[in-house]
This record gives sequence, structure tokens and C-alpha cells, in this order.
Amino acid sequence: MKTTILIHCPDQSGIICAVTGFIHAHGGNIIYLDQHVDKQSNVFFMRLESDFSESTSLVEFEKAFNEGLAKTYTMEWSLYSDDVKPKMAIFVSKYNHCLYDLLSRYKSGELNVEIPFIISNHTALREIAEQFEIDFHHIAVTAQTKGQAEQEQLRLLKEHRVDFVVLARYMQIVTNTLIEEYPNKIINIHHSFLPAFAGAKPYHAAFDRGVKIIGATSHYVTEDLDAGPIIEQDVTTVSHTHSIQDFIAKGRDLEKIVLSRAIKLHLKRKTMVYNNKTVIFA
Repeated sequence: MKTTILIHCPDQSGIICAVTGFIHAHGGNIIYLDQHVDKQSNVFFMRLESDFSESTSLVEFEKAFNEGLAKTYTMEWSLYSDDVKPKMAIFVSKYNHCLYDLLSRYKSGELNVEIPFIISNHTALREIAEQFEIDFHHIAVTAQTKGQAEQEQLRLLKEHRVDFVVLARYMQIVTNTLIEEYPNKIINIHHSFLPAFAGAKPYHAAFDRGVKIIGATSHYVTEDLDAGPIIEQDVTTVSHTHSIQDFIAKGRDLEKIVLSRAIKLHLKRKTMVYNNKTVIFA
């Protein structure tokens, strides 16, 4: 069985040797390894992919690792088995371009996930969910019902044992009710190259400034609005010949691409968050 192990800890000599030796001693064969040291913070990061024999108990492996190396090197670490397909919930409002893109990638097998349901604060995209045969839940959100709505969202997430959430242009602010339950597990797509031109009309602001590029940013959601750890970004060129509608069309294309890339990085366990920044492994 194939596993991915993510580790971060204070940097010191001998970590790679100790970890690889431990895995080998417990019947594992390392097929990929990458590491990074943040010199300023003196923090070591490592990602390993390993094949274990069928006779290996991952429960026993985790217990031995915790009691041994994790204590010795003060590690924070996690292990994921490729045998387990993550469950991804999608939150949307009225824009459909990211939703169509994600569901098309899902149906083609490009995204190795289960999508138990889609949640929306509007009914406009119900037909898309039905087209792809995915459950659709309409949970209206107003200033008066926001707390109740989030409790219903949380109930569905827990009932279906959802692993992470994607905000595919969900036009509501997510509060700590969900963020604390899913830290670094809620992925948002922002219609701008953050931090520039954040706000309700980024394309209009960019157009007024005569910019030569526009972008999109995917990030993990934190309590600080649009200031969470950045996973993926991209840009495209524009010029004085383009209209605002051209900006919007180009931006939506970018949003689809950047969001799907971010989800793939998350699914492949290639993202590690530390101090509101991400380490992204190749």
C-alpha cells in the first residue's frame, strides 16, 4: 500500500537519515522524498511517498513513530494512505464556471475524490448538480440566519465525513464556526492576484489602473478575510485593447485553472502550512 508522510519540526542534523531508516526498518520502500528548510524560522519540512508491504499495520507504524522519532525530533506529522479517497464538499452561489469545471474534471477521473454533495445559498445551480448526479442542498443565508445556516452546513459535513471544502465562488464570508472545524481544509478561489485589487469589483479597479496583467489566487481560508495561506496563483496579460468584459472572461478562465491546480496539490498532499504561508512540494 502506498502512503504519503508529511513532517515538519525544528531543523537539526540527522532527520532524513532517521526517518528513512525507520521506514525501511518497518517494511517500507521510499519511492519519493523532498525536503525544505526555512532558514529564517529554522524549520525543517519533508514529504515522503512510501510503499509498505500488505503485512504492515499502519496503526502500529503510527504508534511506533509517535513514540520514537516524533518525540525525539519534536515533530508534527501526518500519514495518508492512497487507499482512502478524500471526500470534497463544494460550496457555490450563482457563478457556475468553477463548478462546471470541477465537476467535469471529477467525472473524467482527473480529480481523485468523492463529492458527496454541493451546498449553495441559492437554487440557481441546482440543475448542474442534478446533471452530474450529485446531491444539492440549498441553505439560504441571511444576516439573521447565518449562524443557523452554518450549523446546518456543519451537520452535513460531519454526517458525510467530509475531509475538505472547496468554495467555488461561494459569495458568503465563512466564519470560525467552519474554519475551526476544518483548519487549512477550506480552499477558496479569489478573483484577483492577491493582495492587489481585493474587493467587490477587482476587474473594474484593474481596468481603471490600466494594468498589464490580471490574476487569480487560491488560498486556504482563515479568519482574516482573503489573507489565508496561498496555494496557487497565475496571471494572464491584458492591454488597452481589452474591455472590462474581456478582463472578466480572462479572469474566469484563470479562476478555473488556479482552483483546480490548488485542489490537486491538496489532494496529492503537496501542501504544508506554517505561519500563514505554504510550502508547496513539486
